[in-house]
Amino acid sequence: MKKRSWVWFIASALVLTTTAFAVAGSADSADSSDSADREVEAAYIEKDGLPVVGSYENLKKLLEKDLQQQKLMYKTTVAMESAPVAGSAEPQSAPAVANVAESAAADYSTTNVQVQGVDEADVVKTDGKYIYQATSNEIRIVQADPAGKMQLASRLSYTEGTFEPLELYVDENRLVVIGQSFETLAIKKNDSAKKVKIAPGYHNLHVEMLKAQVYDITDKQKPKLTRELEMEGSYLSSRKIGSNLYLVANHRINTFQIMEDQGDPAPMYRDQAPDKQAEPQKLPYSDIHYFPESLAPNYLMVAGVDLDNPNQKMTVHSYLGGGENMYASPENLYVAVTEYKNEAPKRNMPSIESSPVPLDESVNTTLYRFKLKDGSLKFTGKGSVPGNVLNQFSIDEHDGYLRIATTSGSIWRTDEGTSKNNLYVLDKDLKIHGKLEGIAPGEKIYSARFIGDRAYMVTFKTVDPLFVIDVKKPDAPRVLGALKIPGYSDYLHPYDENHLIGFGKEAEAEKDIAYYQGMKIALFDVTDVANPIEKFKTVIGDRGTDSELLSNHKALLFSKEKELLAFPVTVYSLSSEEKANRRIQDYGRFSFQGAYVYRLNLQEGFVLDSTITHLTAEDSLKAGHDWYDSEKNIRRILTIGDTLYTVSNSLIKSQRLEDHRPIGTLSLTK
Repeated sequence: MKKRSWVWFIASALVLTTTAFAVAGSADSADSSDSADREVEAAYIEKDGLPVVGSYENLKKLLEKDLQQQKLMYKTTVAMESAPVAGSAEPQSAPAVANVAESAAADYSTTNVQVQGVDEADVVKTDGKYIYQATSNEIRIVQADPAGKMQLASRLSYTEGTFEPLELYVDENRLVVIGQSFETLAIKKNDSAKKVKIAPGYHNLHVEMLKAQVYDITDKQKPKLTRELEMEGSYLSSRKIGSNLYLVANHRINTFQIMEDQGDPAPMYRDQAPDKQAEPQKLPYSDIHYFPESLAPNYLMVAGVDLDNPNQKMTVHSYLGGGENMYASPENLYVAVTEYKNEAPKRNMPSIESSPVPLDESVNTTLYRFKLKDGSLKFTGKGSVPGNVLNQFSIDEHDGYLRIATTSGSIWRTDEGTSKNNLYVLDKDLKIHGKLEGIAPGEKIYSARFIGDRAYMVTFKTVDPLFVIDVKKPDAPRVLGALKIPGYSDYLHPYDENHLIGFGKEAEAEKDIAYYQGMKIALFDVTDVANPIEKFKTVIGDRGTDSELLSNHKALLFSKEKELLAFPVTVYSLSSEEKANRRIQDYGRFSFQGAYVYRLNLQEGFVLDSTITHLTAEDSLKAGHDWYDSEKNIRRILTIGDTLYTVSNSLIKSQRLEDHRPIGTLSLTK
């Protein structure tokens, strides 16, 4: 056995054996542990219906279990890495630990969002005259109309390593740039952490801040920074409803820092005008809440502000826990987090010499609800359902109820613990009001979409069942019909009340294994809900073909009125000879990157109108078997009037929608 394999084996055995002893001894210590927990919780007051952390010492007590686990893992890691290794004269040092952390009538396209009236940030947006683009180190404002005279109006450039733009919003004369900033700040003691020691080497704290920069763009040539909003953490998501901006971030707590009492782990925030520099503020522990059932070494940070009211300070809330997916309606914001609970198996634990028995693991999704009003947020409840959600489209609010689709169990198991797919309806108190469980055992959800009184769910293992579910009666959801076809859909988009577009992959099965092939687009007819059909479909390329649309709905351009469907795609193809001798697991060779533009209607289905690329003939000749994340890769497609624009980090191209005639090209490289 190789040296690395031996180390991995020993480490695994130590961790599993330690876990086994921990579980075996949990019954003996349960009473004392529960008593201690009750004493800790009793020390806290409630605020807005939730207990608060209260102090730095109480934070340590709340995270004690995780701290103990971290200490054990840390000591085990140091012990293993400090042991002499053959051929090494000196012991290995311990690794450094990182702190992980429009208008509907306007004749221009808008970002494809989940909920009407709730805007989502994106890397490219337009206001019908200008195109706004976020890249890794700058923001571009481009005068796009008239298309034959495109020109760069201005750039907002940032020093590399200090601020990285991620997404943006645009409305009227305001631009909001959201990104991550990386700062070095001096640690200062405060009243909430008097016992914290400042050790040598810890005088400076390197922090990751989620930052929103607000610009006045009345003069597009000279954008004026008017406000900066910051809170500590990494960007999860955001929403904008009218002038109200809501931000959500995760801030990982450095448990090693707490173990050594080095630094104050309270999260920071800052709300400032550019002409009035302000120091970041620590959020008081009296304002940090926690959920007793789901403690974790992470702060969930949520913030809101009304951008039309410059005198309104950004409201910041912090909760011990973390967020994974976010859904927002015009009235409420929901943050979903997956919770794993290990339980000892119902048989005797093994001895050290025998093979460790893995713990039985149950998975729940907990949803935290926040009321949205005039740029402020208020926690109003939490609920939990079995299983885990795929993404934001697994969650939907409708007529006072919250609907959520989950997958529970494991796709690899063949006993009663095999995967099952479920739909739950929660009432105003986020209690389960209705449920439909056990859909497609042995498969998992690949996409979900709620549209009015119906829910659509795609599951997959070897074929793609599309389920049509009736949720008109919240207490009794039921399956109306199902369609089983090869392949699967990663994203579902409504065409009209009786038709649905699916974007995903074609697939072919060999025995019990299915291999995905090219990108598949399908139009489903659900007029007869008991017998849905695949009315039209088309497949792009061969195995290896991919599109950002399959993981990011914002990459889609769709207009039913214009019969227009477009998205970026990277195509991999097999030659005729390769196809004649192919195996279903064979990948194609890179052949295209750009935009596919379709005409779509209920009579003809998908008609490929044009393909657009920003790569030159020389770029294509230089390409090998694979392609990479080139600056010339088309990211977004949009329309202004009767003109279609394709946007990459290097270029913007424009062409007529009617006959696809090229109009202009603007280079964006410096």
